[in-house]
Amino acid sequence: MLHLALRMAAHRITALLAVACAVLGGAALITTTGVLAESGLRSQLPPGRLAGADVVVAAEQEFHPSGDLPIALPERATVPARLVDRLAALPGVTAAVGDIGFPAALLDGRGRPVPVAQDPATAGHGWSSTRLLSGARVEGRAPSGAKGVAVDAVAADAAGLTVGDRVQVVANGRPAAAYRVSALVDAPGADGGVWFADGTAAALAGRGAGGEGPRAGTVDLVGLRAADGAGERVADAVRAEVAGTGLRVTTGADRGEAVAPGVGSARSLLILLAGSLGGIVLLITGFVVAGALGVTIAGQRRDLALMRAVGATPRQIRRLAAAQSTVVAALALVPGVAVGYLLAGRFRELLADRDVLPSELPLTVSPLPALATLLLVAAAVQLSARCAAWRTSRMPATEAVAESRSEPRTPSRARTTAGLLLILGACALSVVPLLSRTVLGASVTSVAGIVAAIGLAMSGPALVRSAGEAVVRRLRPGVAAPTWLALSNVRAYALRLSGVVSPLAMGVVFVLTYTLTQTTVLAATSDDTRTGTLAQYELTAPALGGLPDGTLSAVRDVPGVRAAAPAGTTTVVWEYDELGEPAAESASAMILAPDARGVVDLGVTDGGLDRLAGATVAVSAEAARTRDAGLGKRVRLVLGDGARVDARVVAVYDRGLGFGPVVLSRELAAGHTTTGLDQRALVRTDGTREAGRALAALAADRPGLAVASTAPDATGADAPPEVWVNLAVVVVLLGYLLLSIANKLVAATAQRRAEIAALRLVGTTPRQVRAMMRREAAVIAAAALVSGLLLSAVPLALLGQGFLGHPWPAGPPGLLPAVAATVALTSYLTIELPTRHALRTPPADALRTG
Repeated sequence: MLHLALRMAAHRITALLAVACAVLGGAALITTTGVLAESGLRSQLPPGRLAGADVVVAAEQEFHPSGDLPIALPERATVPARLVDRLAALPGVTAAVGDIGFPAALLDGRGRPVPVAQDPATAGHGWSSTRLLSGARVEGRAPSGAKGVAVDAVAADAAGLTVGDRVQVVANGRPAAAYRVSALVDAPGADGGVWFADGTAAALAGRGAGGEGPRAGTVDLVGLRAADGAGERVADAVRAEVAGTGLRVTTGADRGEAVAPGVGSARSLLILLAGSLGGIVLLITGFVVAGALGVTIAGQRRDLALMRAVGATPRQIRRLAAAQSTVVAALALVPGVAVGYLLAGRFRELLADRDVLPSELPLTVSPLPALATLLLVAAAVQLSARCAAWRTSRMPATEAVAESRSEPRTPSRARTTAGLLLILGACALSVVPLLSRTVLGASVTSVAGIVAAIGLAMSGPALVRSAGEAVVRRLRPGVAAPTWLALSNVRAYALRLSGVVSPLAMGVVFVLTYTLTQTTVLAATSDDTRTGTLAQYELTAPALGGLPDGTLSAVRDVPGVRAAAPAGTTTVVWEYDELGEPAAESASAMILAPDARGVVDLGVTDGGLDRLAGATVAVSAEAARTRDAGLGKRVRLVLGDGARVDARVVAVYDRGLGFGPVVLSRELAAGHTTTGLDQRALVRTDGTREAGRALAALAADRPGLAVASTAPDATGADAPPEVWVNLAVVVVLLGYLLLSIANKLVAATAQRRAEIAALRLVGTTPRQVRAMMRREAAVIAAAALVSGLLLSAVPLALLGQGFLGHPWPAGPPGLLPAVAATVALTSYLTIELPTRHALRTPPADALRTG
């Protein structure tokens, strides 16, 4: 069987190239998705400044919902400081360090911040934390007293500092103060920092045992150094010591997760990204591979029918079709998987460049994605090949031979019905954005478009034949011969035509629904944010890790300022009941004060933001409706550091797409964020230029402050990084679709050599043949565009109505002309070039070999 399959494949190289390209591209995309998913599950951050610790004890930074993947908690949870002495007394422990991190920045001679660490919000540490560094070289001595400080050697070089110099330091929002540099610390891979005397660091961070702050008497983590050979024994003893406390003990490669919880949460993003891509990738890959195999086996129907006539059983016919397809797929799988690993690396670089992923998070490369790709693609090829050969293998031998040069007179009624039901199901799915004005609700639009395109592929032959017959009946007697021939082919070979129209229509549907879904959600979000933001300016201090104390009062004293309020963002996990079952969803949450109503308008429909004090929240109308969280109700939240709270709803607002599903009061979030500082201040002025200049002057006079307009950037530069990621996904998938469609069209046209030769033998000139094929190309392009637009119209109209209030989406005006031009050019080139090649072959030779 294998020998026969190879012999048959050798005579159908052109058609099988379409299969090879479909498999290669599909394998690359599936492998890329698999690498991203595996990296999200298994990738490890480097230990960084904890490389010198053998054992690290930190709080749990993940929420574990029932029956679902863990949800990362990005805010630093704390550990009781008294635990340090208990762990230091364990056998084999040579050093126990309670590490803390807090905002710290150096100022140069001009009062400008000097970068000392990748994250200024946790750049400050106590001197004892240097014992957790690996291979650190210290020049000088440990800082002592309240005004001594050690500085990272790279930052000191940038600021021109040496041991003994005095430097201005802004620590944890306090005013800049002068410190003497007592040491320079050079620790490769430790991400720098500023080190204070331990007592000074605890006081600056509000962690002193006698302090009154919400995090007094705590540390971020405990790092332990063990005696030589005692690491595992110490780790086991530590686990026994902290059992039942909810603390996590890590060693080896797992230590990197304790360095920065916010960075570690990027792994969850990879899992979500792979999950969102996986469905679309599998649908498109399966569709393209099945279509390519359908064209290939359709060109072999005569060979298969003759084999039936000489005694081959139906099962042997299906095995033969599957065997030759598997051989071609196997040859394409190896380069496809290799390209997938390379593509995953490039995609990770894109995510890192757009600050979606931390640059230090590596990909996990193993054979597992390749194995999964092999199984999925092999299953798709086997199933598609057997289905494509099913009709020929089941027919009586005489009928199979008779039908091998034509198509079935009537398309399968079951196939047509199933296709129409899929299209109706897609229309039903399209209603979701009307019911749920959320990103998840909008994502259904692209899925509905793809499902409708699959329905078109199944019902296409019947629809094409009906349309062809209707057009042919209305042809005038004097119509040109090429036009009559082209339309007659449409009617007679509806299955063949729908096989090339369907993938082109899917390309149209995919580009329109996927792209316009992103742009529509972005437009709706921007509209919510723009309408709801009353403030014209925002003040931030990214180089300082947060706004310094006294910034708000100074802003409110600026002439022309009408209102100023602090604002921040954190992450919460909302626990609720869904259909009687517990559910949990992670979401971004704003942090606002009662005076925020002067700078933002969330579209409050019930209650008021002036009540946002204590353990209270405001929720979006969508969340209130779907989670039974109306005014006065209580909601269960897990804050960004894992703390569970029970909060009362004091306001319900409409603009949830722009401001998120939940807003926390400042008091509720206090003590549950990594820095505890305000991230920004929103400022509303009287609108005069003088007020804007006064704000700019204030920012210039205060180190590290930056003032910016809240107006959206017209160039799109401030678009969320997810938009660029989705755009890259669209480009890659569209490239795969176009390549596969082009190969399929070329293969379908090349298989018509005998038909073209027969036309020439009865007197049709090459010019008439080319004219006929060009008209067919025009019919294909027009049918693909019209069907693609019709299938996209309902989902996009309902999306626009649900998100923008009018039945059309938002998007670039040049998208549709670009799609139309691409479809027309693809149809023309992939039919014109093979036709010209076929016309170079003498008709008799073409009939003999065809």
